[in-house]
Amino acid sequence: MTIKIIKNRSDIGAGTRGSDMGIDAIEIAAINQNNDYFHKHIFQDVVSHNQSIYHKNKHDFAKRIEYVVEQCQRVADAVSENLISGYFPIVLSGDHSSALGTMSGIKSAYRDKKIGVIWIDAHADIHSPYTSPSGNIHGMPLAAALGLDNLECKVNDPDAITIGHWENMKNIGVEGAKLTPEHLIYFGVRDFEEAEKCAIEKNNIRLIRVEELRYRGLDICVKEAIGKLLNCDLIYISFDVDSMDCDNISYGTGTPVPHGLLPDEVMRIFDILLATKKVCCIEFTEINPLLDNKGNKMAETAFQVLDHITKHI
Repeated sequence: MTIKIIKNRSDIGAGTRGSDMGIDAIEIAAINQNNDYFHKHIFQDVVSHNQSIYHKNKHDFAKRIEYVVEQCQRVADAVSENLISGYFPIVLSGDHSSALGTMSGIKSAYRDKKIGVIWIDAHADIHSPYTSPSGNIHGMPLAAALGLDNLECKVNDPDAITIGHWENMKNIGVEGAKLTPEHLIYFGVRDFEEAEKCAIEKNNIRLIRVEELRYRGLDICVKEAIGKLLNCDLIYISFDVDSMDCDNISYGTGTPVPHGLLPDEVMRIFDILLATKKVCCIEFTEINPLLDNKGNKMAETAFQVLDHITKHI
């Protein structure tokens, strides 16, 4: 299968600027390792709205949502077109809000297929404008993809314009939800708010913590996840680098959290999932070289994972 790299240098959904440079940081890591990875694979650049950071924010509970909606639509179009054309998209993104675009693009290309999502992340990213404490949309892609408002845990009162944009966001690609809660599985999530905990528990979403993975065995946990997705036709893997242990690697990501996964564990998770032959798209996100306390270590580690898994696609 021919890989197509989709480069989405957008960071407008994050609370901290700099993840738009993450793709360049990965490419520099490859160059420094004398690896011609980015010359071997064709790529596509997605136009970004990063200039919108200079515009006054009008939506406190969903910052720059009008621009994030447009960006997610662009990503959705790119992913859908490439899947239909027979490519295997590897999406390299700035912030994680774009994952909504990726999931929407997959569903748009395969409207009659059931999609499973493996979310490798330190965070649950299942807030809505009604619950988000920060208003940063990189914490909302899964709520939008699942069509969840989580009104039971409402703490914010977004205005009608914000709600209108949020409804548009939930309907990118195809109308309605892109997946069901039973087909979402978290790996490594360890930092979430009460509203997210409520959404996870209410919808019975499977969360495999780092300590469970190590206690029960990584292979057992991943194979159990595959079993839960047995009825899914396709699997999308979203890999946020903050899922990894920031003290072991670096703080080169917007919201680092200690006690995370190790690179070898991440690669093993990918290896087992890719062996199912159901994986149709992969995303790498939230590398922020401006925050890296060890040079370009986070990007170097991300590239190590990327180069490894590409051999198994």
